[in-house]
Amino acid sequence: MLTATNPEYKYKASLIIPVYNEEENIDLLQAEIEKSLDGKLSYEVIYADDGSSDKSYELLAAIAAKKPNIKVIKLRRNYGQTAAMQAGIEHASGEIMIPLDSDLQNDPSDIPDLIAKVEEGYDVVSGWRKNRQDTFINRKLPSVIANKIISVISGVHLHDYGCSLKAYKADVLKYVKLYGELHRFIPVCASWYGAKVTEMPVKHHARRFGVSKYGINRTIKVILDLIVMKFLTNYATKPIYVFGGMAMLSFVLFMASTAWALVLKFGYGIDLDSTPLPVISAMFFTVSIQIAMMGLLADMLMRTYYESQDKKIYTVEKALNFEAEKQYAQV
Repeated sequence: MLTATNPEYKYKASLIIPVYNEEENIDLLQAEIEKSLDGKLSYEVIYADDGSSDKSYELLAAIAAKKPNIKVIKLRRNYGQTAAMQAGIEHASGEIMIPLDSDLQNDPSDIPDLIAKVEEGYDVVSGWRKNRQDTFINRKLPSVIANKIISVISGVHLHDYGCSLKAYKADVLKYVKLYGELHRFIPVCASWYGAKVTEMPVKHHARRFGVSKYGINRTIKVILDLIVMKFLTNYATKPIYVFGGMAMLSFVLFMASTAWALVLKFGYGIDLDSTPLPVISAMFFTVSIQIAMMGLLADMLMRTYYESQDKKIYTVEKALNFEAEKQYAQV
């Protein structure tokens, strides 16, 4: 079991906090973190300033100058929450990583309980804003829709994927690379790789300062990112299965439209020039060939990707009686 005394980890917990134009909240958030965690556990806070245009970075720099366990990363421009979180993950040195929002809606006092849940044997503990303090139309409703869609497609049933406050064992995130809005899908990805995932209710507060950066368009982005995640997880090493299946479907439609054209021609004496069937048949045949070729190209790219970097197509949870320094790469 990994412990805070393991030389691989400097701190028990790493709090990862993306920040974008939250100057009114920063000092209050830092005070809440210290109130909740000081004297209770070894921790670091990594603030990732995502190209703020207000005084957020100056305030963070002032805090970091006084406290060595406060780290600040300033991104050159606004890349988005996922990129800021990825930057925090890559610079973290804690055994347990805990992302949370910088808008004071997450409560740092829940962090010890999340860590205790991880120590029960879970790899991921997801916060559930059971009593969410947000507007219904543009925040709660899109969240409910997105959560239902994600649960159905992924098979990982959580009430609140959008809650930033979660706890991850560091080795779960060690090989994670985040793009788009994929930070919310880490529990899904971890579960597909065999991690133990659970959730627990956490407190949630109404926003006091600043403006929300979320909107109903985020639901569309979530669905698109989920399609990408599902493909990468299930078919990254066998893309021909997806493209080949689509090619076969297109070829079957070609055969069906051709057969129906022949029935009309020889069974009913209908001139095919008066129907769209010849064009439809030719289209389905051409599409089936193109998709099949795309599948072959994707398979070749996949092999080049793994073999050129000596990446593994499997993950290892434990290995006994092997040299300790041996590394196992993750997909």
